[in-house]
Amino acid sequence: MLTSTRECAFLTFFAMFVLAFGLSASIAVANPAEFAENPLPATKSAARTSIVLGISWMPGFCEKRPKTPECSRQTRDSVDARQFSLSGFWRVRKTYCGVETGLRDQDKKREWLSLPELSLSDGLRLQLAEAMPGVASGFDRHQWVKYGTCSGMIAEEYYGRALRMLAVINRSEVRQLFESNLGGTIREEEVKAAFDAAFGAGAGSRVKMRCSKDGDRRVITGLTIGLGASESEDLPTLIAAARETKFGCKEGVVDEAGLQ
Repeated sequence: MLTSTRECAFLTFFAMFVLAFGLSASIAVANPAEFAENPLPATKSAARTSIVLGISWMPGFCEKRPKTPECSRQTRDSVDARQFSLSGFWRVRKTYCGVETGLRDQDKKREWLSLPELSLSDGLRLQLAEAMPGVASGFDRHQWVKYGTCSGMIAEEYYGRALRMLAVINRSEVRQLFESNLGGTIREEEVKAAFDAAFGAGAGSRVKMRCSKDGDRRVITGLTIGLGASESEDLPTLIAAARETKFGCKEGVVDEAGLQ
């Protein structure tokens, strides 16, 4: 049976299409180097948390430790009763770098005031005593021996950098949220929103909140903030470079100074 002119033209077009498709497919397979030079976008985030900044809400922290030097002298007029205090600044999974066994043992026994006094300028020493009330218990020496020795910095640089970051947080919407809710309860979404407003969209997803049970209340004791590895001190940049984390305590009371 003879094929019509229209059918013949269609078959000719179809054969050319199949040939062209097969040729292009063979070229793609035959040039893997081209694919290697132009890979598909990565499906996993390259973000990595290398450093953690720890900040304390001292009134909540002191509910369980009222007899410690830093807590026994706290009043409603204390600086640390209305803003965040420094609790730590450490590299992830790095501790006691180059620290001799004797000092390490002292630290683990919490004999912190027996650890060597830090070499700090007078100005920074005063700033640290105000921003880290635990200095009264030798907590600054503990932090240096356990974590600061792994920072690659001298103590002056280490604490100077941590204090500058703390100051930025205490000038931000995060501190405003806590101070405006003294005695009240704040929730995960509020804290995250404050971090996003202060440090960019998604910043709140790099934060974890710590709480402690106090009778029938759950009080906030502090926050940890994930940071990426960088020489920059720009907090939005550092926070954005860290991985997201679980928030931890979903809600808690912003405690006021004094036992409640």
